[in-house]
Amino acid sequence: MAVPDIGSTLREARMRARIDITEVEMRTKIRAKYLRAIENEEWDLLPGPVYVKSFLRTYGDYLGVDSRMLIDEYKRRYERPTEHEMRPVAALGRERERQPRGPLLPPWALIAGVLIAVVVALAVIGSLGSSKHPSTPTAGAGTTKVRHHRHRRHRRPTAPTTATTAKLQLAATGAVYICVENGTGKKLIPGVIYQAGQTIPTETGPKLLLTLGNASVKMTVNGAPVVVAPSANAISYVISPTGTKSATGSQVASCG
Repeated sequence: MAVPDIGSTLREARMRARIDITEVEMRTKIRAKYLRAIENEEWDLLPGPVYVKSFLRTYGDYLGVDSRMLIDEYKRRYERPTEHEMRPVAALGRERERQPRGPLLPPWALIAGVLIAVVVALAVIGSLGSSKHPSTPTAGAGTTKVRHHRHRRHRRPTAPTTATTAKLQLAATGAVYICVENGTGKKLIPGVIYQAGQTIPTETGPKLLLTLGNASVKMTVNGAPVVVAPSANAISYVISPTGTKSATGSQVASCG
């Protein structure tokens, strides 16, 4: 169900409850100037869409208004779908059809490859046959060296250890909204606004989904720094043991 006016709905609910705007500020930790901007629907005075939805959820829950309905109405009226969402499925299919195919190998190249493989196989078999009859080593120090050489030759290299867990560390350099989920959708940091200097918990897991309200943050993934590029919209990443990449579609963490 759509609401006729987001701001007036919240204002009327507050006035019916006889609650002053300063009391709302104290209870919700949202500045009074932002609360007035929401009631007047002056969205340009707010930090950004991610903050707007977070404020609507907090303000609506405090007044007993359906905050999900408010957020859905805000998205419907003021948020535009991304370019990926606007592209029809048929257009994506035509793009895949237009992708160039790799060159086909001529028949003579295949025959030459088979002949080379046969020659290499015969050479390997011949070298294995000659290694079965080594010359008899002389007694004494020479025998000891040969035995030591054989012992070293049979050692197998240790396989490198592959990391299975990603580690995310964040440090706020200004007011920043942070949402972190794991690969199953569990909220690890459920949409919290941190100020500069506040401690942000370190999160680990096989897969982490991160959404930032802005670039006012220093980020370290698996012990290596990652540069967060400024953006007018929310910034989303998928973090794994092998690295970090931008998130799109269902991979975007949403704590709303």
